[in-house]
Amino acid sequence: MAGFAREAGNSRVDRPWPGRRLPLGARFEGTGTNFALWAGGAEAVDLCLFEEGPDGRLRETRLPLTDQTFHVWHGFVPGVGPGQRYGFRVHGPWEPWRGARWNPAKLLLDPYARAIDGAYVLNDAVYGHVPGDDDTADPRDSSPFVPKSVVVHEEFDWSDDRRPKIPWAESVIYELHVKGFTARHPGIPEHLRGTYAGLAHPAAIDHLVRLGVTAVELLPVHHFVSEEHLLRRGSTNYWGYNSIGYFAPHAGYSASGGRGGQVHEFRHMVRALHDAGIEVILDVVYNHTGEGGPGGPTLCFRGIDNAAYYRLRDGGREYTDYTGCGNTLNVVQPHVLQLITDSLRYWVTEMGVDGFRFDLAAALARSMHDVDKLSSFLTVIGQDPVLSRVKLIAEPWDVGEGGYQVGEFPPLWTEWNDRYRDTVRDFWRGARTDVRDLAYRLSGSSDLYQQDARHPYASINFVTAHDGFTLRDLVSYDGKHNEANGEDNRDGTNDNRSWNCGHEGETADREINLLRRRQLRNMITTLLLSTGVPMLVAGDEMGRTQSGNNNAYCQDNELSWLDWSALNDPQWRPLLDLTSRLIRLRRNHPVLCRRAFFSGRPSFPDGLRDLAWFTPTGREMTERDWFSPTATLGMYLSGLDIRQRGPRGERIVDDSFLVILHASTQPIRFMLPDEPWAHSYEIVLDTALDTNPFARFNEQVTAGTPLTVPARSALLLRVEHAVWAPT
Repeated sequence: MAGFAREAGNSRVDRPWPGRRLPLGARFEGTGTNFALWAGGAEAVDLCLFEEGPDGRLRETRLPLTDQTFHVWHGFVPGVGPGQRYGFRVHGPWEPWRGARWNPAKLLLDPYARAIDGAYVLNDAVYGHVPGDDDTADPRDSSPFVPKSVVVHEEFDWSDDRRPKIPWAESVIYELHVKGFTARHPGIPEHLRGTYAGLAHPAAIDHLVRLGVTAVELLPVHHFVSEEHLLRRGSTNYWGYNSIGYFAPHAGYSASGGRGGQVHEFRHMVRALHDAGIEVILDVVYNHTGEGGPGGPTLCFRGIDNAAYYRLRDGGREYTDYTGCGNTLNVVQPHVLQLITDSLRYWVTEMGVDGFRFDLAAALARSMHDVDKLSSFLTVIGQDPVLSRVKLIAEPWDVGEGGYQVGEFPPLWTEWNDRYRDTVRDFWRGARTDVRDLAYRLSGSSDLYQQDARHPYASINFVTAHDGFTLRDLVSYDGKHNEANGEDNRDGTNDNRSWNCGHEGETADREINLLRRRQLRNMITTLLLSTGVPMLVAGDEMGRTQSGNNNAYCQDNELSWLDWSALNDPQWRPLLDLTSRLIRLRRNHPVLCRRAFFSGRPSFPDGLRDLAWFTPTGREMTERDWFSPTATLGMYLSGLDIRQRGPRGERIVDDSFLVILHASTQPIRFMLPDEPWAHSYEIVLDTALDTNPFARFNEQVTAGTPLTVPARSALLLRVEHAVWAPT
């Protein structure tokens, strides 16, 4: 920023002014920039400024930060402003056998950098150690091969932004990848595809609004790098679960360049989504970093204070790995915890986001070893005046001992409920699910979440996620087909609970394709009629396929990107219509968006049980029925017995519904429950109908008579009462 220095009337200095220890990172202050870096065990710190020379190469100026307060090295440099590229070199001993890995030959990112620019290039110079010799520090300069931090202008006018503030019980989450969602969209200008600006484009937002979702959950947008093994075979980490900058939007998704434009572009995207009534939730990866295990590159944390930032073992040489990614951030260290909470608050207050989904959250909740519900991380989040007010979603497991913690997170937290996923998949593939397990999942998983004053919306219900088969592949493949990943099909889970409907992969067989589309309708219908918060994956509503790849993390290509031509395909367009109509139905009926668990009893003197379960004979299920597998289940939801009240204490009254799920290979005659449950029924939805599942809408059926339910289908019926006069 030499031009900025001339405009500001300041010349560069050989030694920074003292500056301040807070705020951490680089803060532009009008006439220059204050730099502050926490490096607890360091012996010296150099600030490195980079300018582009006449030959196009970056030239480095090193300025020692000689002022230190409470382990924070700080200095103010006049004439430095937005767009300035910088980094740090941190001095200290190289003693990896005790966890000390300082090496000033390695240029380091600022952990608090608001923007990051430049590519990470695989070269031996990026490693702190000599390849093959961990005990010897590598003397080569890494700066030509690593990205640089960038000073940004912090100001942004949020005055006209209105956060949607959707209640949890009314939320419908849509998990998407910024690039994958927009890369092939014909309505988005080509130069904006794959970017934050592309997601903010009206063509992208129109689809979200038409679908009716209330929040987008973005796969990681913190700046990330790709792993060595991917780069060596010419691939990349497409999903982005390899963060290296917790304050910086990933520059690869920016149409505005990497010199700070990505920050403003991200903010404009958030504001555009808010204007459409859609919240923004970030999938965040604070459990590990992109530096990997001890053999990985030195890019940031490892070179600043390895023993502070990471959990170490074996005297400090090796990393404790609860993540399966080579390292685990040391959240019990106060400054590391501060880094995470500062980052979270920044994304809420300065970037406008509405919540977070925490990847491998159990790793963050560990104290010295065990997952601890009283851990510092959970305690601080629960007490923070900013973070305790946003949406918090845990992926409630990690890969360490005792890491599976579904149902164990405290109030304020919701959780990805993989037991819902597994049960619904099993039921519809004909695995004869235990009826108790199925009933719990459909009604909010009270067995998991009712303790500790939690609510049904603690359960994030999903059938598919980014990790695993798409919904279409779930009914098209019995096994994974990940050969394109280059790992001999060893990667990805083998526990898919899928069924290919009689043929592995795509087929021209009409009957198989009809069955597959019916199965898709069954699972989407089940998801959107279940109590809890439904999560859809982008593209499932229009039959997206990854050709059987259930671990497409390295597939930054058309295999992973949404194919928008499906919207014009008569096979798949009805699936989008079904999904959007079910979301609208859910939004319009409080009985489907319950904020309190069912009691199985009447909520009012004139009421019925708020929830009842029926066998195909039309009788309520007995204790014996609960302990038997089933292929058919009737779920009665009473709209006359909703326990929660309106904002002024008024009684909430809604329609009552009967949901019939039938996974058998043969049709069945289901006796519709008679009085007092209903006088008659009105068919709303029948998934056996391929082109229009709502074609039987308003068809009347008398209570106490049998209704033929087609094989492998779901029906939704609205209840008509003989007398409907609630008090």
